[in-house]
Amino acid sequence: MAQPSPQQVFAPWEDPSETPLIEFRGVTKRFGDFTAIDDISLSIFRREFFALLGPSGCGKTTLMRMLAGFETPSEGDILLDRQDIAPVPPNKRAVNMMFQSYALFPHLSVWENIAFGLKRDRLPKDEIAARVTEMLRLTRLEKFARRKPHQISGGQRQRVALARSLAKAPKLLLLDEPLGALDKKLRQDTQFELMDIQEKTGTTFVIVTHDQEEAMTVASRVAVMDEGRLVQVATPDVIYETPASVYVADFIGDVNLLEGRATPVPEAGEGRVDLAWAEGQPPIRATTDRAFDKGQQAWFAIRPEKVTITPGRPDEAANAVKGRILDIAYLGNISTYHVELPTGHVVKAQTANTRRIARRAFTWEDEVWLSWTATAGVLLEG
Repeated sequence: MAQPSPQQVFAPWEDPSETPLIEFRGVTKRFGDFTAIDDISLSIFRREFFALLGPSGCGKTTLMRMLAGFETPSEGDILLDRQDIAPVPPNKRAVNMMFQSYALFPHLSVWENIAFGLKRDRLPKDEIAARVTEMLRLTRLEKFARRKPHQISGGQRQRVALARSLAKAPKLLLLDEPLGALDKKLRQDTQFELMDIQEKTGTTFVIVTHDQEEAMTVASRVAVMDEGRLVQVATPDVIYETPASVYVADFIGDVNLLEGRATPVPEAGEGRVDLAWAEGQPPIRATTDRAFDKGQQAWFAIRPEKVTITPGRPDEAANAVKGRILDIAYLGNISTYHVELPTGHVVKAQTANTRRIARRAFTWEDEVWLSWTATAGVLLEG
């Protein structure tokens, strides 16, 4: 497949003429009476950086192990490049797997670790040397080629494991919590290195992680999983801005959730719904493309950065509630205010710290107004 030009958006899943590299067709995996994967159908395309995201025990690692060949489906089919891979043993699949532990050989140098799989496949010496040299260049490890794993940093060991996995030019690289052993700063830097290497090689990456920030940073698409099922598959911005369920909204990032009863108000505009959420409070005005019946239970989800905090009630605000500042979290680039409403609900609002100031605009116990537009949040079925 031709690489997209800088002007093109990479979105093969939107092109009906594109053939997926990987297809799960009605895949179920049981361990005795326990169903780890429940009737999953999913397509992953060439050159994608795809993330399987979910809490421990959701089935994401089982899904990856079936791709690698370490587990077989109880039902359904898994296709790689339109071929059923069920009968293909792990060592014969055009798939490599990079583990969180890296699994480097401590007695071998960086160069020898990267060359190990190539030597085992009995490739010609000159081809091995060329591939290892290219991998060292790609991962910026040329200066460390003769060092042993214990003589380099954790981030460099991670790059050695990545180089070794890519040296055999697999169609698909599986990454199992690859950054879990790194500290936060190094993990953030390595995320961008992974993206750069994936882009340069054109290899399809599938990463398993429970870290939402990691998945949202590196992936072209994210599959959010829960209890062996896919609950939403979409690009990171769609998942964050328009979650498909309360579970996704709550799992991804920070969110305020308010429960109530919906009332469609078509005379106020297309998609307009009011949510009665607390006695004595005005209804939340929202715009949605979902259909709600009158009196239907619903949840209103809004991200803290979409909530504006002011000392007075803003004019012509679609939604405004009064409250008292309960707590303040200063995080350097942003401040998060926890505001208690008269109903007892606590709503979070975030403001960007765009300048150095001698004192806060608001402090504890201040009475403030929170406001947001009709399109700032999403209405979700209860």
